[in-house]
Amino acid sequence: MLKVLLVVPNFKWADWDVNTLWHYFPYNLCLLASMIRDICDVKILDTNLNKSSYEELEDEIKYYKPDIVGITVLMDQYGKAGHTTAKIIKNVNKDIVTIFGGVYATINYDYIMEDENVDIVVVGEGEYTLRDIVSHFNGNGELPTKGICYRKEGIIINTGHSELIANLDEIRFPAYDLINLNDYIYLKDRKSIEAPSVYPLGRIITSRGCPVGCTFCQVKDIMGQKFRKRSPQKVLEEVKYLIDNYHIKSITFEDDNLITNRQRAIDIFEGLKKFNISWTAFAIAAFKLDKELLQIMKESGCVFVDIAIESASKRILKNIIRKPVDLDKVREIVLWAKELDIFISANFMIGFPTETWEEIRTTIKFAEELNLDYAKFFVVIPLRHTELWEMCEKNECFKEGFNQENIRWSTGQLESDEYSSNDLTILRAYEWDRINFSSEEKIEKIRKRMNVSCKELEQIRKDTRGNVIKIING
Repeated sequence: MLKVLLVVPNFKWADWDVNTLWHYFPYNLCLLASMIRDICDVKILDTNLNKSSYEELEDEIKYYKPDIVGITVLMDQYGKAGHTTAKIIKNVNKDIVTIFGGVYATINYDYIMEDENVDIVVVGEGEYTLRDIVSHFNGNGELPTKGICYRKEGIIINTGHSELIANLDEIRFPAYDLINLNDYIYLKDRKSIEAPSVYPLGRIITSRGCPVGCTFCQVKDIMGQKFRKRSPQKVLEEVKYLIDNYHIKSITFEDDNLITNRQRAIDIFEGLKKFNISWTAFAIAAFKLDKELLQIMKESGCVFVDIAIESASKRILKNIIRKPVDLDKVREIVLWAKELDIFISANFMIGFPTETWEEIRTTIKFAEELNLDYAKFFVVIPLRHTELWEMCEKNECFKEGFNQENIRWSTGQLESDEYSSNDLTILRAYEWDRINFSSEEKIEKIRKRMNVSCKELEQIRKDTRGNVIKIING
C-alpha cells in the first residue's frame, strides 16, 4: 500500500522568534489524514514538537520509507524550515514525491516551485485535493485539475486555486488517533495570557472564510470571503469526543470568525453548557459582540475573550484597514465583559502605512483608557499578496533590508518620515509594560490568568523589556 507521511517541520530550522509561534497543533494534518487513510498508509510526524534534528528526520524517512511526504508551513516566516525538510527528504530518496501545503504554500506557490526539491504545491484547501493526488499515485486517475502547481516536462503547470469546500460537515473527523494527543493537550511550554484555565486542553476550528476583508489579512486569499461553517451538532460532537476519550477540561476556539453567524454561535454555546468545561476564544470581531451574547458565553463556560480592535484612529480603521469597528461600542463591550467576570484582552496594531505618530499615540491612549484586563500591541507586518503589502510598496514604507523570510513579529518592519522601525519596537514593548502593569490589582489579575508566581511575572516583564535592546542591536 502507498505510504504517505505528513510532516510538521521543526520551525527552529528557520529563523526563530520566540515571541510568535512557540507551539503548533497539527489539526490540519489530522484532517488531511482522515481524508486519505482509507486509500493509503498514513503517518503524522511533528518534528517541531519533537525538536528533531536534521539527522533525526533523515532517520525517520529511512525507517518509514514513504512514497509521498506532505509538508505544512503556517506562514512565510517559517518557509525556510519547509524547504529544509524537502531537501532532507530528497537527499534520502529523490523519488519520494514532496508536496507543500498550508498558508505559506497557498500564498507563495510560484516562489515555492522554484525549489527543485518540491514536486507539488497544493493551492487552497487540501482535504479533497490531497485525496485526489494520493489516488493518482495509487494508479487511479489523473492529478487534480484544480488546486495544484507541479512540473510536467520541465514546465510548471498551475491549475489555480482549489474549489472551496461548501459543506464543512462533509470533512471527516480529525484523525486524532494518528498523533499522541496527550503530547498536545497537556503541553505547558509557555507562560502566556492565552493559557487555558485548566488542562487538558482541546483545540477546535469550527469555520472558514471571512466576509470582512481587512487589508492586512490573507484569509480571503486562502479560504475565501464567504463564511463557511460546521454545524453546531458537528462541533459539539467533536467536543464530546475529546471529553469522552481524552478527558479535556477546557477548549480553545481557533476560528477567525467564531461568532459571525450569531444564532449558530448561540447554539454552540448553549450546547457547551451540558459539558461543564471552560473555554477561550481569540481575535473575536468586536462589532459582532453584544451584552446578551456575552452573557450566554459566560454561562457556557467562557473565561477569556480576546477582541480585535487594531486601531483607535478612525482614518486608519476606515481607509487603511477597512474594518468596521465602532470604538464607542468597544468601550461598552469591555465594561460588559468585566461585569460578567470574563477576562478581556484586546489586540492593537501600530505602524500602518501613512499612519502618523499622533495616530499611533491615539491608539495607545485608547488602549489605556479602556482599562482592559490585558492589552496586546503588535507592530504592523505586511504579508505578501495583501492590499496592505501593496500600500507599503506604493508608499515606500519598507525599511532598508526588509526580507519577508527573515521577519521578526516583535520588530518594526516599516518606517516613515515621523518614526523609525526601532521607535515602533521600543514603543510596543514599553507601553505594553506600562499599561498592563499599572496597578497592583491588574498585576495580580494577569498573574493569576497566566498562572505564574510574582517572581515569574516580574521576570517575564524584565525579559520583554530587555529583548528590545537585543532586537535593536541585532
